[in-house]
Amino acid sequence: METTFPVVANFEVTYHQYLGENGELIRPLPAFATPDVLQFLYKEMVLVRTFDTKAINLQRTGKMGTYPSILGQEAISVAMGNAMQKEDVLIPYYRDQGAQFQRGTAMEDIFRYWGGDERGSNFRHSREDFPICVPIATQYLHATGIAKAFQYRKQPRVAVTAIGDGGTSKGDFYEALNLAGAWNLPVVFVVNNNQWAISVPRSIQTGTQTIAQKAFAGGFPGLQVDGNDVIAVRQVMSDALERARNGHGPTLIEAVSYRLGDHTTADDASRYRSKEELHAAWEKEPILRLRKYLIAQGLWDDQREERLLADCQAQVAQAVEAYEQTPKANIDDIFDYTYETLTEPLKEQKAYAKRFKEKAHHG
Repeated sequence: METTFPVVANFEVTYHQYLGENGELIRPLPAFATPDVLQFLYKEMVLVRTFDTKAINLQRTGKMGTYPSILGQEAISVAMGNAMQKEDVLIPYYRDQGAQFQRGTAMEDIFRYWGGDERGSNFRHSREDFPICVPIATQYLHATGIAKAFQYRKQPRVAVTAIGDGGTSKGDFYEALNLAGAWNLPVVFVVNNNQWAISVPRSIQTGTQTIAQKAFAGGFPGLQVDGNDVIAVRQVMSDALERARNGHGPTLIEAVSYRLGDHTTADDASRYRSKEELHAAWEKEPILRLRKYLIAQGLWDDQREERLLADCQAQVAQAVEAYEQTPKANIDDIFDYTYETLTEPLKEQKAYAKRFKEKAHHG
């Protein structure tokens, strides 16, 4: 006799999209998506791409260190930053320039950071936002700690953090989700699923159908959004932020995108992915998609595009000039800011470093 066992739990992952791959509207726009807001989001994505192109050029000409391109993923970070409130805290990873710019981080500071100057992390605005995190997935744990502080202080603030799909294979990712769910923390977790963790494809990273469903193990919602649709990402971010701010806990957002460039300037993606795959991805990229929609609605044209590109290039050029004119760091800073009080071994190392620098200066 066959025995039937009761189902004790069911879960589902919803997929969110407003603009189709050709810029066509596939469902009514959300309330926030006025013409002015959509034009602003478009301009921000173009600015980020202009910055990104220049950063790569600086690295290629030896004026900056290794740099991770955001090419093709602009919609995710731009939407994140646009949805956040000033009092929230951003705990970024290395492809969150679009959010950082809207929160006041200067372009020249990001240039400085990738140029090896830690003063680039000393943001003049949004002072409580965290520096760029290069270690994979550790920022998820930082975000849970910040969210716990907000909860403990009864502050209506939210911690927002992001990683790439590769970060979801780290223990830090699962530990953060478990803690956030157990404590019902005000945090929004974003996963930029750009299909490649350096040379490792999404298909062999996990056995789950989606990354979003990993949230269910933590006891809170997970959803998937078209990461090339800035409208959809902005809407799900707003919903998740409101949920967290009102005491209803975390959300995991899997934004499905594609990394159009190399993992970093130290990578060559042509070694592990096909030209056909890359060409197909270019047809779906976020800036082209929104531009098609705006043009169809009479909200954009070639003249506006030319003015925008000129303005973005001028802003980036000004940031490059500020970066290149940054005074050299004082060698004392390497040691003086390691601990509150300089230890004896560090005093010895500092003296040695200054003697070495002086010797090198005189040949």
